[in-house]
Amino acid sequence: MKYGGDNSAPAPLDYFFASIGTCAGFYILSFCEKRKIPTENISLVQHIEYGKTTDGKIFLERIIIEILVPTDFPEKYHNALIKATESCAVKKTIMNPPKFEIRTVVQRV
Repeated sequence: MKYGGDNSAPAPLDYFFASIGTCAGFYILSFCEKRKIPTENISLVQHIEYGKTTDGKIFLERIIIEILVPTDFPEKYHNALIKATESCAVKKTIMNPPKFEIRTVVQRV
């Protein structure tokens, strides 16, 4: 491994992606529970797309979330389900990112 380790656990970026999917799933579940819509046949798939800058650097370009609903899912709720999923706090944080401050602090013993 380039940075050490034996690849036995998810990388930090994997947790980041998982937090997006988990957040989306939470809002989907909440939406359906409020309307008493069964959720056992609903799932979501998250696609990660990378782009390349003109100087060859790879960057995260797009995150696509597909909500897979059964054929009997009420058509009138399709757009509302998307809108509810867009309420995800993780997504909102990415859309309006915080400023980071990183510093060292000397520990006093």
